[in-house]
Amino acid sequence: MSDNKNDEVLDDLLEEIGANDPQPLDEAAELLKEAAERHDPDPEDEIDPDAPKEFDLSAEEDYYDERPVRRNPQRHRRKRRKKKQRSRVPGILILVTLILSVSICLSLVIIAFGKDVMGIGKDDSTHLMVIPEGSSTDEIASMLQDEGIIRSPECFKLFSRLRKSDEQYIAGEHFVRPNMAYEAIIEELTTIHLEEQETVEITFPEGINIYEAADILEQNQICSASEFIFYFNSGGFGFKFEDKLPSDTKLKLNRMEGYVFPDTYFFTTNMEPEQVCQKIYLNFDNKMTDERYKRMEELGLSLDQLITLASIVQKEAANTDTMTLVASVFWNRLDNPDVFPLLQSDPTSNYANDVVRPHMDVYDASIIEAYDTYQSASLPPGAICNPGIEAIDAVLEKFETNYYYFIANIFTGQTEFSETLEEHEQHQVEIASEEDEYIASSKAAEAEAAAAEEAKNAE
Repeated sequence: MSDNKNDEVLDDLLEEIGANDPQPLDEAAELLKEAAERHDPDPEDEIDPDAPKEFDLSAEEDYYDERPVRRNPQRHRRKRRKKKQRSRVPGILILVTLILSVSICLSLVIIAFGKDVMGIGKDDSTHLMVIPEGSSTDEIASMLQDEGIIRSPECFKLFSRLRKSDEQYIAGEHFVRPNMAYEAIIEELTTIHLEEQETVEITFPEGINIYEAADILEQNQICSASEFIFYFNSGGFGFKFEDKLPSDTKLKLNRMEGYVFPDTYFFTTNMEPEQVCQKIYLNFDNKMTDERYKRMEELGLSLDQLITLASIVQKEAANTDTMTLVASVFWNRLDNPDVFPLLQSDPTSNYANDVVRPHMDVYDASIIEAYDTYQSASLPPGAICNPGIEAIDAVLEKFETNYYYFIANIFTGQTEFSETLEEHEQHQVEIASEEDEYIASSKAAEAEAAAAEEAKNAE
């Protein structure tokens, strides 16, 4: 066997020792010594110095292949122990971090729900809620969430169930606030209030302005006129129609003129102005249906333009029967600005001089001119009164005619419509004559009645 072969065997042996049996160096030396003794040549054998040095190491290979591998148990045990110690610390840290994170999250959730249940840190604005007849707790909880009163309908339903209030909710109008605790909200929604204040029924007629409406409220001891005007113009109660209002109101005297919907209302004496305003806002919001909004958009009108034009029709029309034709006149003028640049509505001039001018804190001629359609083109910057639903629908109908003029007899209520200026002027003469006759006959009747009364007293 060649030297190279021996070297390979020794290399394999050393590799085996290092890889499979990590013994101390003295044990390795013993093994090498034993291997050398087994392969010493017999001295009796003749050795040819020129012959290649070969010997068979197959027995040695078999010896090491069959020899059991011995390991150092202490060293391996020590290595395993160290490995376990290194892996345990990160695991503990991860577990502690996870527990702390879950605890913090749960604490935040509990705090958030607790604040919602107690109404802590929430808005104190008043909201008007109308509960329909037969509403379930689920529906009421959803309404409260939509109004921004509560954040968790499920928590509210659980609280209601624990209080055994699910069958006690009362249909009708209720005023609630986000900063009320669940207990107080449920108390409000399940209680029939025996009003200490007197219930007052009032009616806002069509065509009144916001100052007249405020005076009616104050005269009936419902709320202060000035406070009503302030809160009504401020708005922000979350009703659908409020989203359709313009943001630019610099030329408006009153931002919400036109939205005091004419109707009969039930209030109480010494009522909060915000509550009064919300009842009126709610009524207007209910009257403006989806069909009306759809038609309004088809005509290319904004909500403010619709109410402004309807307020002019309300003031100009002698009665509801003529509103459609009156509206057609203004529609025709608006659609032909080159021929008719001005609407020329007398009520707009009256509003500019009799309402706008006296209520201005600082005189501004541009605002007065903007409301007067004899001076400014197109529509005024805002409504000149609060129109009824008939005037609003008359504008939305946009009845087609060829009329550009009309004149009404203020005594008889009769209205004459004209297509041309000449025809209109002829109607003016006729109606003026009729009015003169009416005035003369009225004076004669008054004189006759006075004479009869005087003769009766003389007897």
